[in-house]
This record gives sequence, structure tokens and C-alpha cells, in this order.
Amino acid sequence: MGYPTDLCCLLMSTESTECLSDDQIRFLIDEVFRGRIPFNNQIGFEIDATDVDRIEVSFDMKETLVGNFMHGILHGGVTSSALDVVGGIVVFVAAARTMSSDKTPEQMREWFSTLATIDMRIDFLLPGAGRRFTATANVLRAGRRISVARMDLHNEKGQQIAAGTGTYTQPPPK
Repeated sequence: MGYPTDLCCLLMSTESTECLSDDQIRFLIDEVFRGRIPFNNQIGFEIDATDVDRIEVSFDMKETLVGNFMHGILHGGVTSSALDVVGGIVVFVAAARTMSSDKTPEQMREWFSTLATIDMRIDFLLPGAGRRFTATANVLRAGRRISVARMDLHNEKGQQIAAGTGTYTQPPPK
């Protein structure tokens, strides 16, 4: 995936005392979560990072996501994946906000590739019935190496399908 000229300039800022801007963070979310992780595209995750303080991951129900064929409800693994993705993104945003803007795009992708889920707890509150689902998250703790996020999944009717807490590890931003 190539870098558009204007965003490349944003990413390659020479002001080492400045942190990444919201535009740079949005670009990295798009580059990594949409462009580099095929699983997210396979499920159909749509990542809304218009406001990096309120990330949403949405997707439509489709036949390939059914977990209970008798009732046509969402597979629990898809629920878990959506929560993990949105939790990972909000932790990434929190860490990226402390990263120096003088990093090259490759350095930022390399740093991001070390972000990993180390623990996740999901509470399935209702059967995954619906046509469209939206996952949201917020950071409970953003540490230097360990961060914790709270995630929720709702259907198009606003019913909460699941709630979760994820713990993520990342190297400290340099």
C-alpha cells in the first residue's frame, strides 16, 4: 500500500518533539487494521476512526458468520474478534499519542506489529441476533508496557450482545 503524498509528509514530520497527530493516527489505523490484517477484511469489519477518541468497529451479519445454525445468531468467535480488534485499536491510539512524530512509516508499522493481546475476558450477555453490530471501547489504563481496555458489542437495536476487558502489551513508544 503506497502512501499518499500529503499523508506521507504528515508521517515523516521532522519535529521530533511533537507527538503523532490525529491525522497520522487515523492513517496508521487504516494502513494496519484495514490494509495489513486480512482477517479483518474477511469478517467485514468497518473501522470508523473519524474521531480517534471514539473508535467503532462495525460489521454486517452474513451467512458465513453464523455460529448457531438453528437460530442464525452470530458466532462467539466473531464477537470476541470484534471486541479484540476495537480494544487493540484504542490501546494503539493511546500509545501512538505519546510517540514522537519523527518516526518513519516503517518504524511505526514495526512498533505497531509488537502490540499483542495478552488476556481477554468476554461476557456474552445476549444471543448474537441482529443485522448489524457495532463494537466500541475505551482505555481503562494506558501504561508504558501494559494497557487495559473495556469493550462492548451492540446490535442495530442498541441491545448489548457482549462486554469484555482486554489486556494488551506493547513496547514503550520511543
